[in-house]
Amino acid sequence: MARIHTARHGKHGSKKPIKKIPPSWLRYKPFEVEKLVVKLAKEGYQSAQIGSILRDKYGIPSVKNITNKKITKIMKENECYSKLPEDLINLIKKAVRVRTHIERNKKDKVSKRNLVLIESKVKRLEKYYKRKGVIPRTWTYDPEKARLLVSE
Repeated sequence: MARIHTARHGKHGSKKPIKKIPPSWLRYKPFEVEKLVVKLAKEGYQSAQIGSILRDKYGIPSVKNITNKKITKIMKENECYSKLPEDLINLIKKAVRVRTHIERNKKDKVSKRNLVLIESKVKRLEKYYKRKGVIPRTWTYDPEKARLLVSE
């Protein structure tokens, strides 16, 4: 499937484990994995980063196969998940970085176009999450408020 704003197709990276059961060599119990997820979430990591850390440092191939819950669900149960979805936050952070770059480099036309594309993705995601009820209907993307949101 093609990307939204480019002609390239691309391929995703890692593959999921084939078996849906935890491997026999894994020494972690489900409650220990949940404690690790909560600890990493309180340190400020996002769910994708937590999954990578658990895979690389602790040798846990898939949290869902062990605990029967996704990382985000564990974070929501322990109230470690942010109010806004992570993909929306990441796009807002990217837009703020590009906006500060444009303030320093006024003639950078490519970055101005990239900012338009990023903000259109933010608006599209905003519309989707409002429709699904994930964010309140009154929430709107504003570049000045976004700068404050990212600095928190």
